[in-house]
Amino acid sequence: MSRHRAPSISQPGWKRLKVFWQTTTTWKASTDPQFVAKMHRVLELYDAPPTDGRVVCVDEFGPLNLQPRKGKVWRPLRSPRRLRATYNRYDGVMHMLAALDLATGKICYRIRKRWREFLDLLKALRRRWTSGRLYVVLGNFSPHKHPNVRAWAAANKVELVFLPTYGSWLNWIESEFAALRYFALNGTDHRSHDEQNTAINAYIRWHNSRAEPKGNFARESPIRTWTDYPDKAA
Repeated sequence: MSRHRAPSISQPGWKRLKVFWQTTTTWKASTDPQFVAKMHRVLELYDAPPTDGRVVCVDEFGPLNLQPRKGKVWRPLRSPRRLRATYNRYDGVMHMLAALDLATGKICYRIRKRWREFLDLLKALRRRWTSGRLYVVLGNFSPHKHPNVRAWAAANKVELVFLPTYGSWLNWIESEFAALRYFALNGTDHRSHDEQNTAINAYIRWHNSRAEPKGNFARESPIRTWTDYPDKAA
């Protein structure tokens, strides 16, 4: 059997060939026939928030199991921090319902995810901003579309702006969840939901004390020039 060895290429050679070491990622194309229209509607709300109300991004974060979570911390040389290994998930699973106010950059949240809790979150947002319309950008999770939720929203000047199918990356709050996971959960091993929720609450308070208005969502991205999604997704 013959053996083949990959040719050796120096680092300057990689740059000359425009080849770089990159992380492999996955992408799920949307099946939504209204993808482009829905995407531009969301981008319009981000770029030019209506003067008659407020734009808020809502989504779920989780599942919040009680489990050791890998992470990185500063430690003495040759003295890594060790976490226990477990496949058990005690005390049930929770989720976080959160809302990002684009005008201030602040986050508010509730724990759990059924339609009643989601409706409670919407009511809390309405109490916080009593005048004008609320434009709520959100995904297609079934509790968001419950008839009671839709009826209450229509009666209380809350417009539910649904993202295109498989388009959660358009939800601005997703980037905030990445930071939440990094700073509040990675490298932890909470033994109760109260303990874990306390860590989450501490991060949210820290974030809100430093929050700034949101701006510049994917300004240079080619998605802004798309007029036909299927061709771009192929």
